[in-house]
Amino acid sequence: MLRKSYGKLSSIAIGTVMSSVLLLSACSSDKPAASENSTSPTTTSTPAAAKAEKMDGGEVITAYLGDPQGFIRFWATTTTSSEVIDLVFSSLYDFNEKQDIIPDLAVGQPTFSDDKLTMTIKIRTDAKFSDGTPVKADDVVFTYNIPLSVDYKGPRKGTFEKVTKVEKVDESTVKFTFKEPHAGFIDMMPYNILPQHLLKDVAIKDMDKSEFFKKPIGSGPYKLDEWKQGQYLRFTRNDTYFAGKPAIDKITAKIVPDANAMMAQLQTGEVNVIGVPADNLAVIEQYAKTSGKLQLLKGINASSYSYVGWNLTNPLFQDKRVRQALTMAIDRKAIVDSVAEGQGQVVHTQTPPSYWTFTDNVPKFNYDAEKAKKLFADAGWKDSDGDGVLDKDGKKFEFEMQNIQGNKIREKAMTVIQQQLKKVGIIVNTRIVEASAFTKNFQSKNFESIYYAWSISGDPNPQGIWHSSEIESGLNTVSYKNGEVDKLIEEDLRTFDKNKRKELLAKVDALIAEDQPYTFLYSPTVIMAYPANLTGFNPARDGLKEIEKWYFTK
Repeated sequence: MLRKSYGKLSSIAIGTVMSSVLLLSACSSDKPAASENSTSPTTTSTPAAAKAEKMDGGEVITAYLGDPQGFIRFWATTTTSSEVIDLVFSSLYDFNEKQDIIPDLAVGQPTFSDDKLTMTIKIRTDAKFSDGTPVKADDVVFTYNIPLSVDYKGPRKGTFEKVTKVEKVDESTVKFTFKEPHAGFIDMMPYNILPQHLLKDVAIKDMDKSEFFKKPIGSGPYKLDEWKQGQYLRFTRNDTYFAGKPAIDKITAKIVPDANAMMAQLQTGEVNVIGVPADNLAVIEQYAKTSGKLQLLKGINASSYSYVGWNLTNPLFQDKRVRQALTMAIDRKAIVDSVAEGQGQVVHTQTPPSYWTFTDNVPKFNYDAEKAKKLFADAGWKDSDGDGVLDKDGKKFEFEMQNIQGNKIREKAMTVIQQQLKKVGIIVNTRIVEASAFTKNFQSKNFESIYYAWSISGDPNPQGIWHSSEIESGLNTVSYKNGEVDKLIEEDLRTFDKNKRKELLAKVDALIAEDQPYTFLYSPTVIMAYPANLTGFNPARDGLKEIEKWYFTK
């Protein structure tokens, strides 16, 4: 499963990447995100001009809380990064809203040998990088050999651990060879294909620090014209894009490190496409109705969830009973109702309700402050000196919780958590961190606890987040380790039968729910705001997904 840290307001950022990837679309992705419940998408303030004449040109202006990490997905893990990468680059396959792979540079679906040890993919012959150089099999082979190299130390290593070789068959055919049958191959498909002619002389260990990482040349629908860090990114359409020149000719992504400021700019027209946070919905909905300048699409199902991650290297959180008690001391339903305006569904484990492998048959630690106190006491944490704070062996139960700057819903939710835990005798020191530093702290495990979110796409196998092999350099940043979970994840990756996979992954979900390495909070739906005269967008997708199909009307 590709997980991205979800940095959008409503849920996301971080853009992960659950298999070994995770487009950390944990939380630094960073658009204001959206409301959070589960309904079919509905449009309000539908423009009268929706059936008017298609216009060539126009500009989409969106906003993120922080800058993307760069333009090579092997290193970039936030939702913001994934979104801008998809503007500039093509990949072998994309994911649709059902999490099926659909051809991008590829022609048709992958074909497998009878023993499932080799996978062959044909690629189209009409694609070019924006500098005019044709995209060939050599570029695909070059790209996929990066994570196979011993010099690659990035967070996607685990995604490719079952691959032994990627080779060219001919100018339009590539072959992948696996150590064993690998059902998680789907998560290898959406990596941006890189131009060999521009990167062949760059050492892999230096690639994420190279000029290309921030000044890319791709074969996607748009080209990056300018990136002024901390201010904006500007894109123009790629007139030679193989799928046809996009109608919208300009995209600007502003860096606005405050969700309320984004909503103010939405009303002044300085931003025109963005997710609307639940706490701003009433104001924006009223503005859309009175101004006639916006349309709102509600109820977009997002495969994401927010959580509090407990750093399991910290002695405070190493007892499973303590983590269970922490969850029981947090009224998650109240957070959904009061902070997310009812727009969310409480979750109990790591698979979002929208996924085909979702199961509700897992251990649950519902809100019960008195039971939480008893569980803390069973683990040795009691208020022995009567100061209202739990202590054990002379140590107070006190820790820091980090959150990303600018996401007001998360900031409010963290304050609620701080207040709720205080009632059971726990001191939480909250810390708001600028987006890039927040992502760095998360990936380097520089936190005691962290309020974050994952946006998930692709294969449901959760290796990238939960397998112990991902602790050192992957996305298992809370350092979770359970031998049975490891075995089940590995067995699932060798299983191609969907019913059997659902059974195996349900066991994984149950074990993770029992261990509570995260306090799983809630899964949202998204509300998107668009200009009244914009059409062509997919009502089942959020963000800038499929923007090459959008157009303005006149």
